[in-house]
Amino acid sequence: MILPFDDTYFMRKALQEAEVAFEKGEIPVGAVIVVEDRVIARTHNLTELLNDVTAHAEMQAITSAANFLGGKYLTKCTLYVTLEPCQMCAGALYWSQISKIVYGASDEQRGFVAMGTKMHPKTKIVGGVLADEASELMKRFFIEKRNLN
Repeated sequence: MILPFDDTYFMRKALQEAEVAFEKGEIPVGAVIVVEDRVIARTHNLTELLNDVTAHAEMQAITSAANFLGGKYLTKCTLYVTLEPCQMCAGALYWSQISKIVYGASDEQRGFVAMGTKMHPKTKIVGGVLADEASELMKRFFIEKRNLN
């Protein structure tokens, strides 16, 4: 049996990472980077653990993938991330020259679209993949966070 390696398949991997972040008390954003149907980076938000505002899932994924590939450019790679990248992550993704970005839930206030951040002209963008699942996880996280305070 051949597994369907499509955007939904890899977004489910990113959602698994978001669940890990949730369990650690991090904002539940997960990311994977794929090249030729192979996951080469698997990460989630680490801003609380590292006390670092730049430790977003995408930033961790870029670093991990670049280390794996032995170079700073992520051409021929696809990023799957559960939440639309912010302006900072979009800038880093621009410089990485990543070929494709697939995100789940939109971030209406802080996402790169709302902020007017441009992506690399060769980067293909696909939004809304498993958006309901990603949004639900975020909502659950913030409801629990509010109830604890």
